[in-house]
Amino acid sequence: MGADHARILAAELPGAVIQVVCDASAARARAVADECGAADAATDAPAVIARSDVDAVVIASPDDTHAELALAAIAADKPVLCEKPLAPTARDCRQVIEAETRRGRPLVQLGFMRRFDPSYAEMKSACDDGRLGRVLMMHNFHRNVASPGAWFTADMAITNSAGHEFDIVRHVLGSEPASIAAWQPRRSDDMAAPVVMILETADRQLVSIEVNNNAAYGYDVRAELVGELGAVSLATPARARYERDLQSSVAHAADWRPRFAEAYRLQNRAWLRAIETGKPSAVAASAWDGYCAAATGEAGVRALQSGQRIAVDLGRAPTFYRDMRDAA
Repeated sequence: MGADHARILAAELPGAVIQVVCDASAARARAVADECGAADAATDAPAVIARSDVDAVVIASPDDTHAELALAAIAADKPVLCEKPLAPTARDCRQVIEAETRRGRPLVQLGFMRRFDPSYAEMKSACDDGRLGRVLMMHNFHRNVASPGAWFTADMAITNSAGHEFDIVRHVLGSEPASIAAWQPRRSDDMAAPVVMILETADRQLVSIEVNNNAAYGYDVRAELVGELGAVSLATPARARYERDLQSSVAHAADWRPRFAEAYRLQNRAWLRAIETGKPSAVAASAWDGYCAAATGEAGVRALQSGQRIAVDLGRAPTFYRDMRDAA
């Protein structure tokens, strides 16, 4: 994703200059820097963040480094676009929130890019303007071709993969999760089986979430809102439909990048606009939203392990984030 962000900023968004590409691999950093016209390549991330010729930072490094690098950017008073998750734990997310609050201005935009996807945007609009009447339920499917390896567990499916669902549910419905329950079927092999979760929101809406990291057939994300007056589903973009051998078919992507290419572009454009104006995007996710996803995921893991419905207590957003939302 780091290389993808660099390509988007360099080729599609006027006003941005890729100054430095940083990676643990010097060769990989140099290759992306050359491709995107960056002035420099490096391997020391904290040093890059501190450079005077770097005005803003995109973090697309391994998950367990996100909080550390976000804190470095906040300390340097530099805007940051951080891929999800903000941190692997809710406690670590809180450290970023506290640092940003002390700094006194919004610096962190979190990479929940689905908020910018045109299909999800249409779904949220239908929810907000009352076309569906009172929304009663939301159904979500998140399927990947294969999990990264045997080490990928059901707990990780909840805390990592499902983070996008936890965020988009809050964004579309405008209601916080109140409780979560989780179950897992048994596969015929030792690969990670799907996880199915049911959320109940504070507004008494029911939300189903299926995360299947070994769906085999392709990358597939679906969602449906069901209201008292009707329903709306995502219209997944497809470039072509094939007619052959008495069959009609649409190809699936191998991963999330083709499906959400436009969402990434719109997200990054909104981030640049927020830097230029000093006003955060009204759509983008904040560090607080990153904390909410992490806390919901941790409750989901407890629900799966216990077989019980678990309360989700996010607490009240700090005044800093409520004021930031109102200003946006």
